[in-house]
Amino acid sequence: MKRVFLFLLTNVAVLVTLSIVAHLLGFNRFLTQQGVDFGALLGFAAVFGFGGAFISLAMSKFTAKHAVGAQVIETPRNATESWLVDTVRRQAQAAGIGMPEVAIFSSPQPNAFATGASKNNALVAVSTGLLQNMNQDEVEAVLAHEVSHIANGDMVTLTLIQGVLNTFVLFLSRLIGNFIDRVIFKNEDGPGVGYFVSTIVLDILFGVLASIIVMWFSRQREFRADAGGARLAGRHKMVAALQRLQGQYDQSEMPAKLAAFGISGKGSTLGRLFASHPSLDERIERLMSRVEA
Repeated sequence: MKRVFLFLLTNVAVLVTLSIVAHLLGFNRFLTQQGVDFGALLGFAAVFGFGGAFISLAMSKFTAKHAVGAQVIETPRNATESWLVDTVRRQAQAAGIGMPEVAIFSSPQPNAFATGASKNNALVAVSTGLLQNMNQDEVEAVLAHEVSHIANGDMVTLTLIQGVLNTFVLFLSRLIGNFIDRVIFKNEDGPGVGYFVSTIVLDILFGVLASIIVMWFSRQREFRADAGGARLAGRHKMVAALQRLQGQYDQSEMPAKLAAFGISGKGSTLGRLFASHPSLDERIERLMSRVEA
């Protein structure tokens, strides 16, 4: 559950920050003496909602590198690093994308992630645990899975979805916050403390609910990335990599903000709605059914 709470905290932090900034700068022109200007409120919510999402996307590589201490391979220092760079280059060419940066981060757990602002400005990072616990064919499949995330445009797509959800979160929280301020706190002189506090609380609450939608979409993209990995590396290698991960992985080791692009994951029944990945059993079954078909 720690992983879930960390992810939710990261997701709603942007909304809370935007709420505070908007209040301090007086961006409340959608609140009038006659009530709420719905058009102005929707415009405000869209600008801040999508703005925050795309700022996060632009910073994604920088944030990812620092979150896990990833070291980008500028010049390969050994045969393993040379093989990693060559494999990603070959897969990127096959997928029709620009060469991503390749990095290694220190973690005993086998994992990997891909992130970046576009298909031609991305990062693929693998853990030391992945290199130590998997054979070359399995690592190749993991890399193919991450390259497929990039080729499928998953980072940008999830950002757009988050932007839409942020817009509705900001819109609804301010609409309800204004009602609370006027009706419950009887404030007729413009937005007051009741409005400010209630919008922050509602941003957090609605942000948590919005995460359910984001996580559902993330789970669907995992199936697609597995299929892409199978095309690039071979279906048997992709299945073997997922089978190797069974029983080895604790997703709490992956920083929450990167969890949506990790190679593996497992969630309790209680946290199913907030799981960024389908279970490994589901993913293996989906790939095996494709093989048999």
